[in-house]
Amino acid sequence: MRDGAWLCLFAPLAGTVVILLGGTRIPRAVAGWISTASVFVAFGGAIWAFFAFRASNDRAGITYTAWTWLQSGSFKVGLSVLVDPLSTMMMLIVAGVGGLIVLYSIGYMDGDDEERRYFAYMSLFVFSMLLLVQGGNLLILLAGWGLVGLSSYLLIGFWHDRPSAVAAAKKAFIMNAVGDATMALAFFVLIFHSHSLEFGTSFATAAQLSPTAVNLVALGLLGGAAAKSAQIPLHTWLPDAMEGPTPVSALIHAATMVTAGVYLIARTHPIFEQARTVELVAAGMGALTLLVAGLIALVQTDIKRVIAYSTMSQIGYMFLGAGVGAYANGMFHLMTHAFFKALLFMAAGLVIHALSGEQDIRKMRGIGALMPWTKWAFLAGSLALVGVPPFAGFFSKDAIIAAALHDHWYGVILAGAGLVGAFLTGVYTFRLYFLVFPGEPSAFVREHHHAHHGQEGPLTMLVPVGVLAVLAVIGGWIQFSPFWHPLTTWLAPVAQTLGVAEPTNTQEAIASVLAVLLGLAGIGVAYVLYGRGEASLAVPRVPAVQRALEHKLYFDEAYDALFYRPAAAFASWLRRDFEEPVILSTGPDLGEGALELGQGASRLQTGLLRTYVLFLGTGLAIVGVVFLVVR
Repeated sequence: MRDGAWLCLFAPLAGTVVILLGGTRIPRAVAGWISTASVFVAFGGAIWAFFAFRASNDRAGITYTAWTWLQSGSFKVGLSVLVDPLSTMMMLIVAGVGGLIVLYSIGYMDGDDEERRYFAYMSLFVFSMLLLVQGGNLLILLAGWGLVGLSSYLLIGFWHDRPSAVAAAKKAFIMNAVGDATMALAFFVLIFHSHSLEFGTSFATAAQLSPTAVNLVALGLLGGAAAKSAQIPLHTWLPDAMEGPTPVSALIHAATMVTAGVYLIARTHPIFEQARTVELVAAGMGALTLLVAGLIALVQTDIKRVIAYSTMSQIGYMFLGAGVGAYANGMFHLMTHAFFKALLFMAAGLVIHALSGEQDIRKMRGIGALMPWTKWAFLAGSLALVGVPPFAGFFSKDAIIAAALHDHWYGVILAGAGLVGAFLTGVYTFRLYFLVFPGEPSAFVREHHHAHHGQEGPLTMLVPVGVLAVLAVIGGWIQFSPFWHPLTTWLAPVAQTLGVAEPTNTQEAIASVLAVLLGLAGIGVAYVLYGRGEASLAVPRVPAVQRALEHKLYFDEAYDALFYRPAAAFASWLRRDFEEPVILSTGPDLGEGALELGQGASRLQTGLLRTYVLFLGTGLAIVGVVFLVVR
């Protein structure tokens, strides 16, 4: 078990080191295979750890410490990994889906001048996420948290010759740094009270904290989770992250970075349960995000941005589930979402690759006639996203809505938001599908489409898409509450579902029927509006509404006015009125003064003994006078 956990963690890091040290001595194509092999070795280690842990008698988890990393008085932190039901589940998802995405990248990035750098970054990203989910204490978790932010910055800005990619990378890094800061402050409060960042000690301390202190800790953790998972109000970086290569979008959106916030809530749920109001704020944040992202997705014309907003919406469902205490349901949707969202991004990547980089869905009409296999794969992912039975999303998303259906008024509101989100998901998902795949190929498609040796893409791209298509169809059958629920049982020792989030069979049935009907209604609306390929707006034709959605409800403009412009104006003032007149102008004078002082001092260095004796006697006399006066 221990060896499998360490192998899973360090195999991707070894891939990064090999590629970096090998440099140009490693052919570009070989770098891709080294990265892919390292991630699949990590997947093998995850399987090893999972089955070894399953065979053990310890369901609460086992921590393995390599060495003591930091120690100050009673505060001690080791380089530790935790093997428990939650970490093994995340290890399998991150390494498994991540390996498929890296394999897909071999075909997608073929011919790029910077392939070696790209694959080194990809392996580093997977290592960072594994460090986050395997961390045996909160400080190791925070280290992985920060490395994920760094890795995403490097990958989003991979094409650094594009100003838009550089701007998107900086935006993602800065907004995530806000969440990192709130998490660090929460950890300081825990250290102050418990002198430890070990999970068990911290959770036990949280139960003894005052309401104010525990709420501050929970709010700090929620800030980090919201930033990393792109939840309102720290969400604006995610759509811009589409400036990176498509496999990067799949990796960030499907199995790794944006799911970290959900994992954090599930991992630290004992703290959130002591601050129940903050936990419900997380649920409300998720409900608001899934509605806002669904509305904005209705008017997007970039194929990757539509899928990006769907990611925000689906992460909102996960926050909703974790916020009401249905941690297993939230993690279940995290798993199925990894399957169908990676599938959608990678199928979209096949289309983009075939159209030489074009991403505007208004130009893609009829591509399905030339790429039938991609069309069916994308359709499978779309049906799973909407939650149509028997596809994966049906089992996981409906369970979250059912968990929110309890007696309190806010539960009904949260469940209602989830149902409205199901309708919006059907509309924007099949708006995308109907505008891109059915019908006769457009003139643009016929002119720009190029086949890959008679195929829709190289096998390194088609095989991962095929595997994920199968998982999008059958992946949800792992749990079908109330008939069988092995995932809930597996996670119970470390993330027990709250009693209020355990729906009755009637609530399960109501949630499933309504969610499916509303999802199908959304598909019907999309067919009526877009079945003929007309790219009209799928909301009432009110100019103000259209402009607001096209401007993403003006979040970027608001942040620009509130934060960027004042900061830029203050920096300009400092440069104009302080740096130039004070620092830059006085710099030469200070230098000249120092030179003159040095020249004057040098004239005193006569080399005559009597001169030095005189100075020494004068100094002693001054010291004596000072002592006499002070006394």
